[in-house]
Amino acid sequence: MKAVRYRSYGDSGVLVYEDADHPVAGPGQVVVKVAGTAFNPLDVAIRGGFVQQMFPVVFPHIPNYDVAGVITEVGEGVSGWSTGDAVVAYLPLTAPGAAAEYVAAPAEALAAAPRTVDLADAAALPSAGLTAWQSLFDHAGLKAGQVILVNGAGGAVGGYAVQLAKQAGARVTATASPRSADRVRSYGADRVIDYTATPLPEAMGGNGSTWC
Repeated sequence: MKAVRYRSYGDSGVLVYEDADHPVAGPGQVVVKVAGTAFNPLDVAIRGGFVQQMFPVVFPHIPNYDVAGVITEVGEGVSGWSTGDAVVAYLPLTAPGAAAEYVAAPAEALAAAPRTVDLADAAALPSAGLTAWQSLFDHAGLKAGQVILVNGAGGAVGGYAVQLAKQAGARVTATASPRSADRVRSYGADRVIDYTATPLPEAMGGNGSTWC
């Protein structure tokens, strides 16, 4: 198969498009035919060697840890997934990534791909969506009926946070620029503050009761 790889840490000049071995599904893994992958800031840090003490990679390394695609092989011990299933996954950061035609993924990292967008576009979901979910529920403990402010709702993580918070029954105030305001409203925000026009503390009135 073809893949993008690098054989040493560095800038984008170390990336090479070349032949690589086709992955095989080990125990607890599946092989995914890649429809799309996403490029994230952490991909740059890993490639540059800035986080190698935390995320060391084996060279040659295939980058990109977000993936969307279709399962082509199911390994021993995997249940609940079959060949032909459309999936998204957040891959282990030090494992061979998704900048390739195929990638091996732990079955536990899979989620069913959304059906309302093109499969390749769904590759933008895993890490941004997971970040939003963890921020809202694992760290903030968000519950129905609560009021939440999502700062930077026009971005990827912020946009997912608005949708997840609204679906959880929260009242959502969001900040966004004019170019993003209509999109953020379509996500379900109860109130959108144009931070380019009014400083956030002033818009909030300095009182949590005015947040929504």
